[in-house]
Amino acid sequence: MDHTSDHTGTAHHDGLHEGQRGHADHAALHGGHAGASWGTAAKATLHCLTGCAIGEILGMAIGTALLWRNAPTMALAIVLAFLFGYSFTMFAVLRAGLDFKTAIKVALAADTVSIAVMELVDNVIIALTPGAMDAHLSEGLFWSALLGGFAVAFLITTPVNKWMIGRGKGHAVVHAYH
Repeated sequence: MDHTSDHTGTAHHDGLHEGQRGHADHAALHGGHAGASWGTAAKATLHCLTGCAIGEILGMAIGTALLWRNAPTMALAIVLAFLFGYSFTMFAVLRAGLDFKTAIKVALAADTVSIAVMELVDNVIIALTPGAMDAHLSEGLFWSALLGGFAVAFLITTPVNKWMIGRGKGHAVVHAYH
């Protein structure tokens, strides 16, 4: 039975009762199956990008400072980006009371696609920027290619995260522990 016409102008909207409305709003707020907002997706991407950026910068800085070739430097940066990206999520869910094994599973589920997309985009941009792979830490080209890659990676990864969160995947799995 449709009660929407009986409650015009009241707190009932879209045929939902008060308890149902609260659940729909909560799901939308936290990026549940009701869909994800751009703000939720941007926050998830920024959270992931922070860990990735720390690892990536550290890896690139170490490889460049040690005068490593491009491939090992990039490999170290990618490994550290995943390590730091996962550890940010793990720290949060461990603090929320999860055991270590479950925290690893949550971090893998929450961040793998996001980190992979960011790393792919960022490293392609660095590789395609003329001279960036041979630039040293003291050169603006090194930093502009790296930071520019992060900016583009953020713009590309945010819609991916919005889509995943809206389907209860990716960063949405972390919301159960907030």
